[in-house]
Amino acid sequence: MKSPVHRCRDVEHARGQAGDGAGINCLQTEQRIPISKDVITSSSASAMWFIRDACGIVCAIITWMLVLYAEFVVLFVMLLPSKNLTYSIVNGTLFNILAFLALASHLRAMCTDPGAVPKGNATKEYIESLQLKPGQVVYKCPKCCSIKPDRAHHCSVCKRCIRKMDHHCPWVNNCVGENNQKYFVLFTMYIALISLHALVMVVFHFLYCFEDDWTKCSSFSPPATVILLILLCFEGLLFLIFTSVMFGTQVHSICTDETGIERLKGETGKWGKVPCWEAVQTAFGGPFSLSWCSPFTGLSCKNSPPEHVTIPQGEIIEEDVIEIPLN
Repeated sequence: MKSPVHRCRDVEHARGQAGDGAGINCLQTEQRIPISKDVITSSSASAMWFIRDACGIVCAIITWMLVLYAEFVVLFVMLLPSKNLTYSIVNGTLFNILAFLALASHLRAMCTDPGAVPKGNATKEYIESLQLKPGQVVYKCPKCCSIKPDRAHHCSVCKRCIRKMDHHCPWVNNCVGENNQKYFVLFTMYIALISLHALVMVVFHFLYCFEDDWTKCSSFSPPATVILLILLCFEGLLFLIFTSVMFGTQVHSICTDETGIERLKGETGKWGKVPCWEAVQTAFGGPFSLSWCSPFTGLSCKNSPPEHVTIPQGEIIEEDVIEIPLN
């Protein structure tokens, strides 16, 4: 059972210092009925999404540059100088397909709304328009003044509350949440695959160069060839380990229906956890098919929120825990 502290996680510290009365209020709200994410929807689901964070933008650019560097070494150092045409065509085609899918997945993860809750909708008029039942309780985020559903958390970088937020990843310059977790999983998977593929080709190329003349196994000088291959080997090994761990962590989070931030905060949650296979189907957009591996397909099986949600205008409510009916 989630503790009263977790149920009132968004109450500001000033309220917590108000005395025993605040603590009693938190204990009372434990018995109230929370509001689900199906009632509070996002108004930016179809809009272009991009976080203007300097660190995230730099990390995203570095990610693309590293993939392009691997592409350069694989093509111009290992494959084009190779005497085996079949070997070059097969490995070149496979590597380029995986690299293209990795970059496409990265772009989708970066430019997809992760599940942001509308900002500034914590008004009496908006809450009344939800037509909630007496006894239900809604929580206001004091940072973005939004009415947040269960399992939503505020991201200080995105400056929004994100539904089923797992974590904020600077490498994709975005939060990993309900709407873009599939693309992040695909990104880590394809990066791990191209890293493994590059490492295997580096090993074979080193063996080929040792057996043959170093001046003939590459269009670059032997010292330059060695340096380029060692850098690629280091890059491939580093990202193979990193992305494999991230891929396994994300798959575990999907199967257990528990996000990384929920595990970090120790929130066991009162939500009804869905079975593993059902959770995987929800995250990847439907029954098992090849579309699971495609970053170009949407999440069709999700209950998508309306494209435009009209938020009644009004003053922001001061309370962080709001009980229905409104006082």
